[in-house]
Amino acid sequence: MTIAIPLICLALFLAFGMPIAFALGISGSIGLLMFSGWDSFLGILQTAPYDSVKSFLMSAIPMFILMAAFMTVSGIMKDLFEAAYKWLGKLPGGLGIATVFAGALMAAVSGSSQASAAAMSKAVAPEMKKYKYNTAFTMGVISIAGTLAVMIPPSIILILYGILTETGVGSLLIAAVVPGIITAIGYIVVIFVWVKLKPDIAPKIEINPTIKEKFASLKNVWPMLVIIIAVIGGIYSGFVTATEAGALGAFITLVVVFVMGRMNLNKFGTALNDTIKSTTMIMTIIIGAHIFSYFLTMTQSTQKVVALIEGMEVSRYWILAIIIFIYLILGFFMDQIAILILTLPLTFPIVVSLGFDPVWFGIIVTKTVEIGLVTPPVGMNVFVATGAAGVKTAEGFKGVKWFVLMDMLILILLIVLPFITLWLPSFMMK
Repeated sequence: MTIAIPLICLALFLAFGMPIAFALGISGSIGLLMFSGWDSFLGILQTAPYDSVKSFLMSAIPMFILMAAFMTVSGIMKDLFEAAYKWLGKLPGGLGIATVFAGALMAAVSGSSQASAAAMSKAVAPEMKKYKYNTAFTMGVISIAGTLAVMIPPSIILILYGILTETGVGSLLIAAVVPGIITAIGYIVVIFVWVKLKPDIAPKIEINPTIKEKFASLKNVWPMLVIIIAVIGGIYSGFVTATEAGALGAFITLVVVFVMGRMNLNKFGTALNDTIKSTTMIMTIIIGAHIFSYFLTMTQSTQKVVALIEGMEVSRYWILAIIIFIYLILGFFMDQIAILILTLPLTFPIVVSLGFDPVWFGIIVTKTVEIGLVTPPVGMNVFVATGAAGVKTAEGFKGVKWFVLMDMLILILLIVLPFITLWLPSFMMK
């Protein structure tokens, strides 16, 4: 009964729309009061907020968010799209393919899917509307391209997974490179096939840029390459840790956009303000989850669940399938960061005890998070993209259905063939 009441409270709080941070913190506090009394409860409240966010690794989160904010306010997303449009515009669904390419490059310096989706919606949606692209197709492409920031490093989700599970963040980021590239290619395949089957959703564009114009469009892409080489190259070479790479990336991004004349005091202030808001939200969720995890630890709920599952006479792959299914279902209804913080204390020990690689599981979980960003009713990327473009949300959800199917196929591929994920980290270790 001590365990049931806090869990029921958590479910009710979430159902009535209470912010996840407060839902976790209050329901965990109720459990602690019931289980250990006032003295223990007050002692935990005195230390939990600081203990949960004091880790040096946590500094990577605001740094990568700040890097994304500098990129967003500088308007570089528009340059990326225009360059991709010059090179790919004549292909079937060329603007959609260009959006995926631009989204992949933005993801490589962003780490925030919502920031990427918002920036692309403002830069891309008007162009697609100008060339009479189908609205649902447009919103679907923009929403799904934004999710690449979840997988392609640097990824806030992967960093958070590494911190919560004490898995090497550098290994996680490197492991995500190949799955991220496969995902981007998968989206391009969907666009190409969809447009071939229904040409009216993406009318052919008659453009004939010269070779000179194509190469000229790349002049504003160089900042992305500099930042990508600095961040990913630094991690891969071992020159910097993942945490240091966040700070290095933010600094280099600031220098680059300043040299380009894309930064002023107002934009700088906006970037700092956006970073503070996002960081505060994430840290508050972590504090609330930390309080709830104290309750789970004191009641030994995690250990009991792990022991129960380990004692089941079924294949470890069936257990893994159930866990992944739960993540997919939760993605329909909850914020992705909240899902990780709420579930990993339970699922991670189970997966590790079954002999699965923690880096590989991190990529699998991240893939489920990526899918949850565009599935109704809480697909945040769809809400962000349609809101920025002034389009009905229903159009966005209508436009992502085939991309979600492709994501599911890629998820199955990553599960069945773990070496796709683990090859690059193992090569790095050698």
